[in-house]
Amino acid sequence: MTWYKKYLSVYEQPLQEAPQEIIREIKTKIEKLQSDTPLVSVVIIAYNEEKHLLANLWSLSDSECQYPMEIIGVDNDSSDKTAEIFKMTGVPYYTEYEHSCGYARRCGLQYAQGKYYICIDSDTMYPPGYVQAMADALQRPGIVAVSSLWSYMPDEGHPWLGLKIYEFMRDTHLWMQSFKRPELSVRGLVFAYNADYGRKVGYRVDIIRGEDGSMALGLKQYGRIGFVRSRKARAVTGYGT
Repeated sequence: MTWYKKYLSVYEQPLQEAPQEIIREIKTKIEKLQSDTPLVSVVIIAYNEEKHLLANLWSLSDSECQYPMEIIGVDNDSSDKTAEIFKMTGVPYYTEYEHSCGYARRCGLQYAQGKYYICIDSDTMYPPGYVQAMADALQRPGIVAVSSLWSYMPDEGHPWLGLKIYEFMRDTHLWMQSFKRPELSVRGLVFAYNADYGRKVGYRVDIIRGEDGSMALGLKQYGRIGFVRSRKARAVTGYGT
């Protein structure tokens, strides 16, 4: 069975339809993952993601990572039940009232305690080995940031074969691009970096999109940007990306 299939039972569903046993399971597992002295900070940004956030957190609750980690959230002043989901699942979260990915990611970076900052999008699901794979890559000599790859979920409008052909071509392009212009291969849903260097660079908040590419470009002065091709670090997302 595809690893993310079980999370689809709550994906695209309003909070009131989510089974309470699943919410309790997520909360219990996340509590066990949380460390007071994390090496890795997993930071979820969310704006009106009531229908996606629970599936995202369920996938993160199944993380298998040997490093101490924390999972924190940023609610970008949502008008739906996004904040309520963070509360119900026991995820510490902060509210950012200025709307944009740049503001939300900057807020998360401000509160992250770990040496490494792993960017997480709330409409995306992550495999169990994701955090481990990204953290392993970040600890290679000379590496200051890493990016990985993602897939889309097949549906009636997006057949499996067509998606695979598209993803193969896109992945090949991003991989080749990563040798000379790695910052152009960075996407926010699959990006991680050294938090101290990230704070020195800072997030741009004057743009709607591209804040992560800008961060990656700034990080290049401190080291290399790695490209992680392992399927353990391959996320799955919807079509809002």
